[in-house]
Amino acid sequence: MSSAAASSAALTDSDGTGGVTPLDELRARMAQIMGRADGKPTQKTNGENTLPFVRVECEGGPLWQRRMAMERSHHVGRVPVAPGADARGEILSLLALDGALASVDFSDALYFDTETTGLGGAGVVAFLVGLGSYDDAGCFELEQLLLRSPGEERALLVRLRDAMNAASVWISFNGKSFDWPLIRGRYVMQRMKPPEQRPQLDLLHVSRRLHKARIGRCNLKSVESEILGFDRVGDIEGADVAACYTQFLRTGNDEPLRAVVDHNLWDVVSMGALVGLYAEPLERLHDGDLLGLAQTLRRAGALGRAQMAATVALTRGGGGEALRVRGQIAKARGDRAAALADFESSSRQIDDPSVRLELCKLYEHYVKQPDKALALMDAGTGEDALALQKRRDRLRRKSEQQKNPGPVLRRTRG
Repeated sequence: MSSAAASSAALTDSDGTGGVTPLDELRARMAQIMGRADGKPTQKTNGENTLPFVRVECEGGPLWQRRMAMERSHHVGRVPVAPGADARGEILSLLALDGALASVDFSDALYFDTETTGLGGAGVVAFLVGLGSYDDAGCFELEQLLLRSPGEERALLVRLRDAMNAASVWISFNGKSFDWPLIRGRYVMQRMKPPEQRPQLDLLHVSRRLHKARIGRCNLKSVESEILGFDRVGDIEGADVAACYTQFLRTGNDEPLRAVVDHNLWDVVSMGALVGLYAEPLERLHDGDLLGLAQTLRRAGALGRAQMAATVALTRGGGGEALRVRGQIAKARGDRAAALADFESSSRQIDDPSVRLELCKLYEHYVKQPDKALALMDAGTGEDALALQKRRDRLRRKSEQQKNPGPVLRRTRG
């Protein structure tokens, strides 16, 4: 059966036995989300506001706004939010591999996250925007903007533009690829001037560099659970967010949005905790993430910091992998003696073709011992067959020349 036919067969009304089919389960799930337990049309309510938002009259029309502040003692899981107030651009720019962030004053940073009616396309709207920033006392202040009616979008965009223009840098989780392009598109659709571009720190990319080797998937929920020690209780799935807003527009009942509002709030606060964590990575990161830190710093060209991170990782049980990374850093610094020592130590602890390849290069070009390089090649260096044969042939020639150097020609004065 083709995949298309299989999919079609799976979504039939009956499985031939009178049991529950995948289509029945899908209908029940959507009915639960949409508030339609019996599948009948839902009557529109009077639209009473039960969410913690207040209506504010501003330029462009009515704006539904929520403001609150976290105490300096607030934690997300085991990680405090307050240190994010003291984050410096120097280290964050290295982790982001973005030199433009180095001179940014992060005390005026704006954290932002959106909940949308879809994942892409001209008609997708950000119906809930979460904003975060630190006040002068180091407390994390939150603001949420809710679009209760599509006709009120201009007011939301005016307020959002003011907030983004007042910031020195924008911080998000996948905002470079998703949230910001969507927001910018809404200004175009409304024929409004968009916010002036600011440097952006996208924490998704930073988290992947630091944590992926240890935790695998690096979406925000995974990072919260594995890195911050925070597991959301009663959270809504991202795939259900748009359906909740559709239900609200259709019925006027804002109860389905309550979980979406909490979801958005958690997103923004968690970003504040992550920035505080990343601002002091050697002191705050898990031991298993220090090699990701070292490799990121090496890519950023901060070789002294990278070596320090790799050395700390080694002292905390990083073993052969830490030696491999530190060897790479020593090589980048031009310290071939240190690189050789680390790669040799690493090769005795882990079976890694890349380590053998580095040793082959050093044995050939640095210590001039082609026989040592040839002996390593039999275990594999990760090269393709052609490159492997070229290296082997070259090493054999050099080995033969060392064993049979031939006559030495001397210049004589005429």
